[in-house]
Amino acid sequence: MTTARVIPILLLKGRGLYKTEKFDKAKYLGDPINILRIFNDKEVDEIALLDIAATTEGRGPDFEQIADIVSESFMPLAYGGGVSTLDQAMRLFALGVEKVVLNTHAIDNPDLITQISNQAGAQAVVVAIDAKKPLIGGWQVYAQGGSRKTNLSPPEWAKTAVAKGAGEIMITAIGQEGTMKGYDLDLIQAVTAAVNVPVIAHGGAGSITHLKQALGAGASAVAAGSLFVYQGPHRAVLISYPSPSELADLQGTSAGYPL
Repeated sequence: MTTARVIPILLLKGRGLYKTEKFDKAKYLGDPINILRIFNDKEVDEIALLDIAATTEGRGPDFEQIADIVSESFMPLAYGGGVSTLDQAMRLFALGVEKVVLNTHAIDNPDLITQISNQAGAQAVVVAIDAKKPLIGGWQVYAQGGSRKTNLSPPEWAKTAVAKGAGEIMITAIGQEGTMKGYDLDLIQAVTAAVNVPVIAHGGAGSITHLKQALGAGASAVAAGSLFVYQGPHRAVLISYPSPSELADLQGTSAGYPL
């Protein structure tokens, strides 16, 4: 039986954590370390920290801040945001980061995927794909926080990323992100059918049912932000995570690949 992974996504901006909707309307949540400690207490299996300002601001990772966060994490941690060189990735691994998440810089320089994969192993490289579907035509990959359209389709870019050495793909439907209305299952199915590595579904989760739907569509793992940081119709900030019984109910749902 494939074990379904459930991954909180934390969005870092400056010294705080934020939550966005459709990659916009960033709402401040609180101090990264305080929120991370709550997830520690909830015995989360793994977590992803994405700096949503690094690439758009033209800078690399804030290594000092990341070191502070990693030192407080009892969970395997993936980091993405501004990673543009092999040296930066290796420095992150030395700090205790388990996986690096590449997006814009992988699109602009696909060989970066190979360089990191050759040094750290494919399991340490996640390529994040942010996608939008226009009114006419198929899905398109976007870079730089959803602000720059590329000529890539999500399934084809996923294939290229895996061929270059990515051990995992994270797919986000920009139009669903933060809405809590559910994942785009067609997008998940298209990407999972194109590659033979684990695919993380992200963008739109608002319930345990949504997680099950994404796993049923082929994802090997499900990631969410709003589901784990908001409570109630007014979106009050309250950190949560599925109960052991809810997690057990997800097991065996995935049609994805062995991890």
